[in-house]
Amino acid sequence: MSNAAFSRLAPFIQEYIYDHNWTELRAVQIEACKVIFDTDAHLLVAAGTASGKTEAAFLPVLTLLHENPSSTIGALYIGPIKALINDQFERLNDLLREADIPVCHWHGDVSQSHKMKLLKNPQGILQITPESLESLLINKHNELVRLFGDLRFVIIDEIHAFMGSERGCQILCQLSRLAKVTQRQPRRIGLSATLGDYLMAEEWLRSGTDKSVVTPMIEGGKRQIRLAVEHFYVSEMNRRGGHFRAEVPSVEESVRSAENAERGKEEREGGISAYDRYIFNLSKSRKCLIFANNKSQTESVIACLRQVAAVEGYPDIYHVHHGSISASLRQAAEAAMRELNHPAVTAATLTLELGIDIGYLERVIQLESPFSVASFLQRLGRTGRRGEAADMRFLCAEEKVSSDASLPEQIPWQLLQCIAIIQLYLEERWIEPIKPLKYPLSLLYHQMMSILVATGELSPAALAKQVLSLPTFAAISQEDFKLLLRYLIDIDHIHLTEQGKLIIGLAGEKVVGKFQFYAVFPDNQEYIVKYGTTEIGSIVMPSPVGHSFALAGKTWEVVDVDFKRKVILVKQVEGKASIYWRGGSGIIHTRILQRMRQVLFEDVEYSYLQKNSLKRLQSVRELARNAGLDKRNILQLEKGKCCIFPWMGTVAYRTLERLLNRFCRESLEISGISGDNPYFLTIKLAPKKVEYLYSEIVSLCEQRINNEDLLSDAEAPQLEKYDEFIPYPLLRKAFASNHLDMLELRQQVALWQSYNT
Repeated sequence: MSNAAFSRLAPFIQEYIYDHNWTELRAVQIEACKVIFDTDAHLLVAAGTASGKTEAAFLPVLTLLHENPSSTIGALYIGPIKALINDQFERLNDLLREADIPVCHWHGDVSQSHKMKLLKNPQGILQITPESLESLLINKHNELVRLFGDLRFVIIDEIHAFMGSERGCQILCQLSRLAKVTQRQPRRIGLSATLGDYLMAEEWLRSGTDKSVVTPMIEGGKRQIRLAVEHFYVSEMNRRGGHFRAEVPSVEESVRSAENAERGKEEREGGISAYDRYIFNLSKSRKCLIFANNKSQTESVIACLRQVAAVEGYPDIYHVHHGSISASLRQAAEAAMRELNHPAVTAATLTLELGIDIGYLERVIQLESPFSVASFLQRLGRTGRRGEAADMRFLCAEEKVSSDASLPEQIPWQLLQCIAIIQLYLEERWIEPIKPLKYPLSLLYHQMMSILVATGELSPAALAKQVLSLPTFAAISQEDFKLLLRYLIDIDHIHLTEQGKLIIGLAGEKVVGKFQFYAVFPDNQEYIVKYGTTEIGSIVMPSPVGHSFALAGKTWEVVDVDFKRKVILVKQVEGKASIYWRGGSGIIHTRILQRMRQVLFEDVEYSYLQKNSLKRLQSVRELARNAGLDKRNILQLEKGKCCIFPWMGTVAYRTLERLLNRFCRESLEISGISGDNPYFLTIKLAPKKVEYLYSEIVSLCEQRINNEDLLSDAEAPQLEKYDEFIPYPLLRKAFASNHLDMLELRQQVALWQSYNT
């Protein structure tokens, strides 16, 4: 190995490379070394999964820290989830075994004694979550120079998971605050395998600094992938944990579920449905990850697989991994997945989607469609990491409806979405661009309070200067800031002293005094579930004593509930039960819906479709053409009822729905609007007005209607964690900017003219 990059690396790294039988540095690692060694620019490493991005960042950084040790923490690694930080901690420890560079990981599951070692001797590398970094900025404000005064590098992993979110904006605020205190501007390194817009990512990474960003263009090697998509009809009971059922059921729904369960028995052969049997066979005796779009579905599928394994006489190799599972059980699942030559199956949400190396993984199974191409690529990238072909199987399930059901109910939306996402990647290598937030008001409140807690007191002018100079709040005017500040003083979250200083008010103390304050995402006050002294996880709503529920893929009976301490004591029992978490769907891009329409009407048989899915696609294509859906966007379902097929993404769909509600209720005599975002809208209106619906929408889109016009006068949606503390005028402005898009709606309605003949 004689290339120049290798010769620049520290001796202990060269030894590590030889000991691990690397034959060469990968292209991304060579290019990263050039940028870090030969320039002072920031670095964006945008390369595929399993391409060596982590080493591309750390090999040159560790070399420079080895050659010139820092007097404080020298490199800060920020990761989106604890599991990823734990994984990188183990990998770094292995690499640094022969070097005198300490590494510390820091998050809620790390012991206090481990953290104290770093605080006493701040050196080397600190791996941390944004929430724990916020805690340091507040609680160690007077020690920040001692801790970070010689900080050289900030590595942000999986930056696509942060961009376009308040959590990502929080990181940019934290780095700017840290730079002001330490008077140092460390170089930033961003890592991602799924970026759709490099320029946007570069702008995000360099935000608030005067350095440029270099993104090496790496030629991606041809990667072998195996894809298969299969379709099943299932009873409603089997789909309760799925895409369409992710919320707490009503009493009526629970009764209906029991009835469906009885009917479901008749559909099962030997107590096992064809759907469950198929998943079991795909994962049997393998190292396999099953991805679902919500927690409920992970619980449901593992409970079913355990049941099948017990019937078939196979061992229990099944695990669940999501945010409501206890840390010890999540770590047990990760350890089982890493164990060599031992099959293990884990069902997870996005907690195992991000960059964790779980060793030799044979297969990924996706239940329903992922929400994005980016998510598909992340999940696909968990497998095929040891030179093998990446292997991913999709399962789309739907409840069979009668032939006289309405047209939108007969369309397998999840199957179409799966195909569209796969085709967008295979044909175009397209990935969703990430739109930056213009008015992150919940974060504005959070950072105002955080800075005040850290500093103790500030004048109004000093607080405004500190907050409004943060790059995240570039769109916030002085007038907006004053409006918010006056409101927070009125509700006693901030107190104005007689000396003209601002301090935290009594009501504000109740917010900032909780450890949950460090996070900008909502904290669900869930009940801790305990089996003896062992913590299993947590659930939102406690079941009554004697009732059963599922958690960690097992069934538990409630023994006692301590409402004051929010603890549920349980015992394990046989049988199968369900559990539900509230949760919404993700944002689906318009490009996916457009490709779904193309899937519906192009005459192509995709090679990865299995027997059932191909048959289902053929049947829905015939159905759609017979209905005339290829020639128009609006179809009459029955007298006084029609359906709009917008073929536009979540945001544009939401905008269209509001446009109809705000401007068409009276003119078209609309009595009801319902649907499934972003797939279809069902409109009940006066029969004589049906023929005018299309022209009315086109006409409205030609008028000067803006996003703010779509909100009613008294409306101020509270969507983010601290929105309840934001005055209504600001909330209206933020919702209109962040969640509506008249410009895109106009563009998409203009496309309708090519469909409607």
